[in-house]
Amino acid sequence: MLVTDRDRIIAELVPPRAERSTLVADARLAEAVRQGWLTPPVFVSTEPPPRLPIAPTRELLDELTRDRDAR
Repeated sequence: MLVTDRDRIIAELVPPRAERSTLVADARLAEAVRQGWLTPPVFVSTEPPPRLPIAPTRELLDELTRDRDAR
């Protein structure tokens, strides 16, 4: 079904699909994408992003030791 406004198609209503977009699950996110405030990801992965170390372990342990010695 096509939705028109002043003889211009502005929307299309279709039956829901099983592989429904994850963006549609959250109406606020979908609206933010429509408004251009957010850009949807190009690639969607089910894996968590890789964790990058903040600092080398030795550096963190040295800092912890210095902080404890300062007490």
